[in-house]
Amino acid sequence: MSDLISLTINGKVVEAKSDETILNTARANDIFIPALCYLTRCSPTLACRLCLVEADGKQIYACNAKVKEGMNVVTSTANIEKERRAIMEVYDVNHPLQCGVCDQSGECELQNYTLYMKLDSQSYSIKDVPRPTQHWGVMNYDPGLCIVCEKCVTVCKDMIGSNALSTVKRGSEPIDKYYKDEMPKDAYSMWNKLNKSLIGFEEDNCTDCGECISVCPVGALVSNDFQYKSNAWELTRIPAANPHSSDCAYMYYETKHTSIEDSSPKIYRVTNEHHYSTLNGAARFAYDFENKAQGKDEKAFNEAIEAFKKAESIKFNSYITNEEALLLQKIAQQTGAKLVNKDAFRFKRFLENYSLTSGSSLYSSTLKDVHDSNFVISIGAYLKSDLPSARYALNNSVIMNKGAALYFHPVQDPVIEKIGKRGKTTEFIYHKPNVESSILYLILYLFAKDLPLEVQEFIDSKKEQRVKTVVETKKEQVVELIKDEETGEEKEVKKLVTTKEEKQVEFEYIKFLDDIQKDETLLELIELLREKKDKFSLIIGEDLIHNENYETLGKLCGLIDKYTAFDVVILPPQTNSLGVSLICDNLYEKESGFTLGYNEKADFELSALGEADLDIPALNQQEGTFTNIDKKVIPTNAALDYKAYVLNDLANRLLEVDVDYTIEYTKELPEDKGFSAIDFDRLPNYFGNNRSEYRGYDLREFETKMELELKKDESLALEAAENEIIIYKANPINQFNEFTAIAHEFKENFQSGIFFSKSLFEKLQLEENQELIVEVGTVQRKLKAYCEKQIEGEIALVSTFEKELDTKVFFENSRYAKASVKKA
Repeated sequence: MSDLISLTINGKVVEAKSDETILNTARANDIFIPALCYLTRCSPTLACRLCLVEADGKQIYACNAKVKEGMNVVTSTANIEKERRAIMEVYDVNHPLQCGVCDQSGECELQNYTLYMKLDSQSYSIKDVPRPTQHWGVMNYDPGLCIVCEKCVTVCKDMIGSNALSTVKRGSEPIDKYYKDEMPKDAYSMWNKLNKSLIGFEEDNCTDCGECISVCPVGALVSNDFQYKSNAWELTRIPAANPHSSDCAYMYYETKHTSIEDSSPKIYRVTNEHHYSTLNGAARFAYDFENKAQGKDEKAFNEAIEAFKKAESIKFNSYITNEEALLLQKIAQQTGAKLVNKDAFRFKRFLENYSLTSGSSLYSSTLKDVHDSNFVISIGAYLKSDLPSARYALNNSVIMNKGAALYFHPVQDPVIEKIGKRGKTTEFIYHKPNVESSILYLILYLFAKDLPLEVQEFIDSKKEQRVKTVVETKKEQVVELIKDEETGEEKEVKKLVTTKEEKQVEFEYIKFLDDIQKDETLLELIELLREKKDKFSLIIGEDLIHNENYETLGKLCGLIDKYTAFDVVILPPQTNSLGVSLICDNLYEKESGFTLGYNEKADFELSALGEADLDIPALNQQEGTFTNIDKKVIPTNAALDYKAYVLNDLANRLLEVDVDYTIEYTKELPEDKGFSAIDFDRLPNYFGNNRSEYRGYDLREFETKMELELKKDESLALEAAENEIIIYKANPINQFNEFTAIAHEFKENFQSGIFFSKSLFEKLQLEENQELIVEVGTVQRKLKAYCEKQIEGEIALVSTFEKELDTKVFFENSRYAKASVKKA
């Protein structure tokens, strides 16, 4: 951990971590230093050079320079102001004067700094060259507006890990040599680079997260969906949380009236505070999934009341708020119905087994901990689609902390492999399905100390002595006689000669490696990667949670938490899986009898998706809280009006109470599960300049009763028989559920079905959009076939986000299945 030091900035004595930059230290202490190109959680680009400061009499860049004990920093001198003004004049050279129609106008950093520095004249000029606009996936790029600050390149590389953007050369007029001698040095260097560069795009690497749009300080990168729709100052910003995945990332719904004729609010875009929070593509673009119900249907409401009263099962998912989960529990307790939620049921039982060996009610780590780590292992998480924010954290750890990483998974993934592009500290181990316990045992073998005897004995039973052939290279000094060509005399000359010798070496081999399909070099690699590493994180994904061997897997993860240096984070599969699993005491995996569905198919359905027995609001129409992956209870707000009944109306009738608003239940969330009795309106929801997160509150953790007994692991690697393939439950990037599927950005272009790697697609002689019969056991579904360029190998992916296809039935007991595939 970094030591605290003290330094002086503009006469103010401040404290900072010894590895912190001057810029971040100044910001944390409310001292302003201009910077156009810097991103708080990424590496400095040194593109804009506006952050010049004087430190101990020497001019340096605050974004790149680390603080030192006793350092004296001055943020403004006459020379620095001269440099900054010249830089801003250069940025304004040939910048199109189209602020009146530019989407960034009103929140443009170039505008802000031009006004801040009171630029009222222009000292420089150069002939402009054509720079046509380009369309890139979800965004448009206007090179004429681009100031090549490289924020987009940096965030894509350091945070997202896609490496889809880069600086490329462009044709331009050369800068007049006169300026080299007449201009301030930094301004000239910056102009010279700006004049030669543009941003380039690699479509195959892009995951359509839109984070580059968020960080762009001007109007060069704009969502093609939002462009020319509204001025920034017309929009109302409503703070909310990502409703589609368990990061629950901080974001804003930005709304205004729909049209001149229709004054009702409409969401025009979603934005984020990019210095503090990163969004995935679903959060940014799948925002208009609201229920457009126009009024209260009293007849349907009364029918719903009767359906609740006679329901034997209430079936729901975890795309709900904590308050909704609490209300469903109260109603079930009143009516005697079973609460059926497969996602939360599986998460709950896994966490309970984890707690039996870890001794704590919750897992130990957070995504922020992963960001801050320098050795990360991911097991059983298809990070690209499951939880992109976990992938961002892993990438950020490798890039920013010069960390090491191991990614274990059955599906070969070129997108994830971009994480290791900048170095050789990341290894991707693609193994057979269902061998996750072997990987966990291997981690215990390599990292655990003071393991319980029964666990140590099991690991020891998996060891054996083997012999391998090694080639030993030696350099030996030999003496050779060399004849002198002129005299004919022989002289002795000493030389170094390389010799190779094969030897048989006995070594200790771990049979777990046989399951992982790596030989003993994996052990050597891990030893190499963990050198000089001191902060360890383990990411556990849905492959282990949704697994027949969940009991052993959960306990092994708990043992790793307790007996190794790894902090463990378990990825909740849906937005509020953690919250629902804690709030609902008795959950079931299978329904029985008459079933009432809450956003699920059932005998009687309440749904925000429309065409249901009773309409209910979507998550962008509700106030409430989520429990996110970081074990925080965080608020979200309603962006849009809702004109029909809500669950609270039904609860009032069924529970015979009179509660005005659902958020009145926020303070009633169960304290014995770690929640706090805090009113919704008292929950904080912001980030500080020191990068601290003030959102909601942290769940309390409890010590749990320890039970170290492990069942004998009977799991075997899943092998496909002849005429079979292995299929894996995974959605395309940015598709999480039925709600993302109906958002207009995705609705027209989404693909749902079975996805093959190019090699497997060709091997099976398939055609794009061809209908196939996919059969698992006795269950059949007709699915369209697609060639997916962002996977490799022999495992096919089957999507589950489309409600009508009901492909979840393939994966009742595991995230993998053996399937036969034939042409329809």
